[in-house]
Amino acid sequence: MLVVRLTKVFMTAALAAFAVIVAYDNVIDYGSNYAFVQHVLSMDTTFPGNALMHRAILDENMWRNGYAVLIGGEALTAALFIIGALLMLFSLNAPSRFSRAKVWVVAGTGVGFAIWFFGFMVVGGEYFAMWQSKAWNGQEAAFRFYMTMMAVAIFVSMGEDEFTGR
Repeated sequence: MLVVRLTKVFMTAALAAFAVIVAYDNVIDYGSNYAFVQHVLSMDTTFPGNALMHRAILDENMWRNGYAVLIGGEALTAALFIIGALLMLFSLNAPSRFSRAKVWVVAGTGVGFAIWFFGFMVVGGEYFAMWQSKAWNGQEAAFRFYMTMMAVAIFVSMGEDEFTGR
């Protein structure tokens, strides 16, 4: 069971590292990913004359606010995964505490899902027609992110006894 618990800790820590790096990169290389948000919200690379252009946001303050929400969500995702990984790590030999620590992984997954599924797929992909852009389409990457988080959350949420046959 220790191997299973350590694997859960490692996988959660890996998700935390991913979210930390994404948030950090968006702060340090602000301009690159700000351009992504600008193009998606302004819909300037969608199909010419599409009927959804009334949804476009051309206000720079809205672009900055949207980007700040994304960065904040990425950082919150990282923090929740870090807390979950640390609490599980320090509870390896305390099954009930280890089990309670899993809620942080679920919370991190929930926030990550909100950012990468709701933010990128629903809002960016469908509402702002990001799928129409060859240059500024982040749907494939977002899919990989939230599906990995969900797979880890499912594994972490399982009881460790399921691996021993008890």
